[in-house]
Amino acid sequence: MSRRAGPPPTASDPFAAAAARFRDALTALVRTPSRPDATAPVLLAVSGGADSMAMLTLAAAASLPGVIAVATVDHRLRASAADEAALVAAHCAAIGVAHTTLSPPAAITGASIQAQARTARYALLADHARVIGAAAIATAHHVDDQAETFLMRAARGSGLSGLAGVRARTVIDGVAIVRPLLDWRRAELRAIVRWRQVPFVDDPSNRDPAHDRTRFRQLLDAHEWLGAPHLARSAAALAEADADARAIVDWLWTTRATITATGVDLDVTGLPREPLRRLARRGVAAVRAGAAIDTPGFSDSTNVEPLLDAVIAGRRASQSGVSVTPQAHRWRFRLAPPRRGH
Repeated sequence: MSRRAGPPPTASDPFAAAAARFRDALTALVRTPSRPDATAPVLLAVSGGADSMAMLTLAAAASLPGVIAVATVDHRLRASAADEAALVAAHCAAIGVAHTTLSPPAAITGASIQAQARTARYALLADHARVIGAAAIATAHHVDDQAETFLMRAARGSGLSGLAGVRARTVIDGVAIVRPLLDWRRAELRAIVRWRQVPFVDDPSNRDPAHDRTRFRQLLDAHEWLGAPHLARSAAALAEADADARAIVDWLWTTRATITATGVDLDVTGLPREPLRRLARRGVAAVRAGAAIDTPGFSDSTNVEPLLDAVIAGRRASQSGVSVTPQAHRWRFRLAPPRRGH
């Protein structure tokens, strides 16, 4: 069983206890010292699936300070998506919660459709959150999602940041994203919607073995000994370690990086590989940003191992259009010269 953030259900009113548990988790994530406003709404991302409909049900019953609003993103990738958005809209109207359906301005095509859809979804939600003045966007990620993510990323050879999985709170497109259900099991959420007779839909893509996540979900379902709560707990421990590493690198960047007119000079004296890895990514990103070069495809998870191997060995190397030159105990990050034509 997963750890409970609030009081356990009571025999007299288990749903009230579940709503209080949810309220405590959401409030702790949203009302931070830097954003203490108790009147700003929280935007719930609700797809119509059992998990997000359970989140909506809990939020509506939780007597939250301020207001909740709901948005459903129709990516226009399936004919049934419009009906699912309409189902959410109808339920919101029935319980007196504001609802908006959002759609990308252009069709999503090409490779990595799921990744493109995720990017478009968060962009749409962030824009709407700003329009309504929301304090945060809440999504319905839970323990089983976290365990699936952990296994997927472990199978791909991810490092610390990747294995940390889904964060309880992060920022995307300048808006806080919170996950108040990361302590809940999928079965708990499905029980809530069935118990409260809330309508929901089963997205057929969740059963499509063509998707990585579906295969890992089936793996977990078929092997209970893997223990989704234990995997999620490991991801949470790694997320804490990753946050500590980020804080250390922030301090190192402040004290050791010198921003110049042409790039970045970085003092790397005595640093082990993990801080060097993160500082190298930051140096490359800083030079690209300073040169107004768009950075799609380059992130804090980009593979920089060949770059590190070369520079640690004293050789100049390039990454994403940025040249890194080792000089004694300093690395110089500059725009790489344009390639000569043949």
